[in-house]
Amino acid sequence: MKTNLQKMVLLIDADNTQLSKLEAVIEEVSLHGRIIVKRAYGNWKKEALKNWEAELKRLAIKAEQQFDYVAGKNATDIALVIDAMHLLYRGIYDAFVIVASDSDYTPLALDLHESGVYVIGVGETKTPESFRNSCDDFIYLENLNEEPDEGAPDKEKAAAKPEDAQKGGGQKQPQKGGDDKLRQPGKNAMKKVHALLRLAWDKYQDAEGYVNIGAAGSYIKRARPDFDVRSYGYHKLPQLIEAFPDRYIFKTSKKGHVFYRCV
Repeated sequence: MKTNLQKMVLLIDADNTQLSKLEAVIEEVSLHGRIIVKRAYGNWKKEALKNWEAELKRLAIKAEQQFDYVAGKNATDIALVIDAMHLLYRGIYDAFVIVASDSDYTPLALDLHESGVYVIGVGETKTPESFRNSCDDFIYLENLNEEPDEGAPDKEKAAAKPEDAQKGGGQKQPQKGGDDKLRQPGKNAMKKVHALLRLAWDKYQDAEGYVNIGAAGSYIKRARPDFDVRSYGYHKLPQLIEAFPDRYIFKTSKKGHVFYRCV
């Protein structure tokens, strides 16, 4: 995740975004830096978008009206792309955030990226891989506003048998709640994460054979912009690494820096 961005543009496709996540999107994106432009695109006459007005006013997001010129087909994406290019040509913004789950935005993300600005995508887990990988960073909507179920751990602990814990091999089980599909990545997803962690270790290890987790995390985000430890049930990368003692040796320096080495 790149931070300290000073002039960010936030462009929202209302036809491809969850209204309930809008405030969480702003809060998440603001971790990167200062949002200068906030615009949402849609045909606000549509019944499906009738609840957006109050939220757009509350969050100070400029509503851009885009009529559907052909019945059954919206023109929101074209309007958003045109505005994005106009804003890019001003040459004063250092990051663009595209909130949508549509692969049609892939060419836009690629063009923005080639222009040297930082590109962040925000969308649902159904977002095509082409759009996710065309961004510098991709944030899943399902990972936002995830509140841990405080009662769940005790219930699960009481229900779990000792032999079940041993079968887990030390791996932390994904947290319950939220989007179950997101909390259960494909069988090869974790294997890919381990492969990237090993590559980072091979590349960045110090004289003692350890690598800074921050450097490893930055590398993984460059390689896989859609990587988010929350998708695997963890809040931080160190928690994920520490959950696999059979693969990694984990240590913290006196200054609080976290390191690991592959076994």
